[in-house]
Amino acid sequence: MEFAATRIITDDVPGLVAFYTRITGIEARWLHELFAEIATPSGTLAIASSATVPLLGAGAAEARANRSVTLDFLVDDVDALYPVLRETVDVFVNEPTTMPWGNRSLLFRDPDGNLVNFFTPVGAAARDRFTK
Repeated sequence: MEFAATRIITDDVPGLVAFYTRITGIEARWLHELFAEIATPSGTLAIASSATVPLLGAGAAEARANRSVTLDFLVDDVDALYPVLRETVDVFVNEPTTMPWGNRSLLFRDPDGNLVNFFTPVGAAARDRFTK
């Protein structure tokens, strides 16, 4: 088995795709006007229109309703990205903070309110987990 993607359901696919393209620097691959993907070497972020929900099952998902999942992005230097992200991000949850498990993390919300974490391993054990 292989984990393939995380999907966000939104009422504004172009807007959310533009946001993730700006913060990641990765161009989206549009599979349909209602569905796009931002592919990284370790996983894909899929963005789908709320108009696709009936295809999944009535009421299966709801746009802008997530308050329990965090999208984690490994970055080279979270502290260097923080001032750059201020031009794009409206809501920061915290400033860069070193977590007890050795990651330096910056939490913010995307335009739909989803929690996004940019992190850089700074502790030895954390760096070892992400060395390939």
